Amino acid sequence: MPDSPSLVKTPIVLENSTATQSHSSQRWDYWALRLALIGVSCAFCFALGPFGLHGLPAAGLGFLVALVILLAELRLRRAEISGLVGAVCGALLGLLASLLITLVISRTAEPEPTKSFLEFTSLFAFAYLGLMIGSSQKSVLHHIPLPRSVHVPTQPLRPTKLLDTSALIDGRIADICESHFLDGPLGVPRFVLQELQQVADSSDGLKRQRGRRGLEVLERIQKMSWLEIHLLDEDFPGTSAVDQKLIDLARASGAKIITNDFNLNKVARVQGISILNVNELANAVKPTVLPGEPMRVLVLREGKEATQGVAYLDDGTMVVIDGARRHIGRTIDIIVTSTHQTPAGKMIFGRIEDKPDHSRLSPAVAPVSPPVPPATRFDAGAASRYSGHEPQ
Repeated sequence: MPDSPSLVKTPIVLENSTATQSHSSQRWDYWALRLALIGVSCAFCFALGPFGLHGLPAAGLGFLVALVILLAELRLRRAEISGLVGAVCGALLGLLASLLITLVISRTAEPEPTKSFLEFTSLFAFAYLGLMIGSSQKSVLHHIPLPRSVHVPTQPLRPTKLLDTSALIDGRIADICESHFLDGPLGVPRFVLQELQQVADSSDGLKRQRGRRGLEVLERIQKMSWLEIHLLDEDFPGTSAVDQKLIDLARASGAKIITNDFNLNKVARVQGISILNVNELANAVKPTVLPGEPMRVLVLREGKEATQGVAYLDDGTMVVIDGARRHIGRTIDIIVTSTHQTPAGKMIFGRIEDKPDHSRLSPAVAPVSPPVPPATRFDAGAASRYSGHEPQ
């Protein structure tokens, strides 16, 4: 183990040496460009021979022009952004001024090499002057409201709603989507689709029928052109339970879960996951009835008590009717006495509506309505006995 420190230090030394070599190579590139600029400037003046200069004097003039450019480069390296903006504006104005001067020089009777030299000199001189003057006025640019960024309004992303296996098997989610009450993109994770396929391939006939119904509901939702639905490939290999995978995916993506599973509903709410329960939605939209309201129902079966009958509304709400056991299979009029909310849904308690027999009364005697008896006292024990019955 004594060699371990040297093994650790070796990569650091190599990294530092590599960075040094890269920096040194970059500096040599800069010096090569500067030498090229000096050579081009000297060759340009040597070829033109301005002011009657030829040979080394002309090349020396080009060397002097190159030095001026290099000094400008050193100055620009220490300039601020506002100074550079002012320098660019000043340089453009200087170039415009040099253009006007070159028009005047072109009208003079000077030799052509002198004209060319004066034109290029005015071009560089005025550009340089504009650059320096513009950069010196950087304090003025701080008072100009330049837009730093442009804010482009974007449409906020709608949260995805994850479909659970129970919601697809239930089937009512398709009716909700078809009524346009559910917006936003819907997501079906791959592991939910696999669980639905396993249920559809089950050897149990009832499970197989429920799984195929879920697949048909999913296919029905996919055909709704106004609804955006995605198959999500995210998975959590470390978790085997589908419900826990669904919770982890909802937590990671900030999505909501659409389910009918009572246990998943409770576990997800404890962990702070938003749940859209179809059963709660169905209970919320059920018609509200008040004690004393009349109803017409079909008595389907007998109740727990000796004289009770049980009926169901169109939305599946259970109606327990006192004294309706003898009217099984018949449609009767009842009076609502009380309502009770249970975990399985809402329950309604009522009694048979009393109607006077007008045929037995004398024509001279006007029918008198019997007094309405007081509402039957709500029996908590009866409600508890019926709370286990879910609508069929």
